[in-house]
Amino acid sequence: MDHALTTTAFTLDGYKVTRTLGVVRGIMVRSRSIFGTIGGSLQTLVGGNISLFTSLCEKTRGEAFELMLAHAQQLGANAVVGIRYDATEVMNGVTEVLCYGTAVVVDRSA
Repeated sequence: MDHALTTTAFTLDGYKVTRTLGVVRGIMVRSRSIFGTIGGSLQTLVGGNISLFTSLCEKTRGEAFELMLAHAQQLGANAVVGIRYDATEVMNGVTEVLCYGTAVVVDRSA
């Protein structure tokens, strides 16, 4: 799916929604490794961006996004609107990241 046809808005400029296919989602559950936890803890001593955790979060969000797009494509969508993220700590050091939106079929507006 073309990433240009994904948005947090509920419309896509230049396109008309012709069908709404329903909610789609991508879920990733991730834990920190012991090395990541130790490295991240050491970075907190210095302050600033904790790059180990930033990388882990970006990777997890990206994977959840791609899973959501795959779900949308299975339904026959060519776009996803209203995209949102949510995260929940399942247990200490284990986090679920959910990416969800509405799968739609769009056509170029005249």
